Amino acid sequence: MTLSTPIYFEDLDKFATFKSDEITITAEEIRKYATQFDPQPYHTDRSAAEVSIFGGLCASGWHVCAIMMKLLSDVMAKENIMLIGSDNVPSLKWRKPAFEGNKLHAELEFKGAETEKTDPDFGVIKCDVKVLNQNQQLIMDVETTLMVENKGSNNVI
Repeated sequence: MTLSTPIYFEDLDKFATFKSDEITITAEEIRKYATQFDPQPYHTDRSAAEVSIFGGLCASGWHVCAIMMKLLSDVMAKENIMLIGSDNVPSLKWRKPAFEGNKLHAELEFKGAETEKTDPDFGVIKCDVKVLNQNQQLIMDVETTLMVENKGSNNVI
């Protein structure tokens, strides 16, 4: 088995685009997340959800954010990009609800980069992330910054 070469900030294409794999969201996952973190009736009760403004059982926006982070992290790991994390979310907008049975994927677009002035261990990539369903409907979009490790950094990941 050959391990991929790690991609550090210095070698990263600062204008790359990526598409994640899909995750199917289930009613059980919607209810479980909502019960613990966002107990609104349209996330926890099918009957209440059907007569709500959403018209069906739908995921919490924060649940969709968590799914987005999983999709983004998986892309970075698959590409062997040395992601440290995200330190800023200048914009987040929920566009449509994510319903049970939706197959969600993320499309990432790097929008440039800058070196981190206060920490030599990483650089910052500006990134737009779109979460879409199986019909290519925009569910959520996010502007974020991703911290990517520099070569020779002292970070322990």
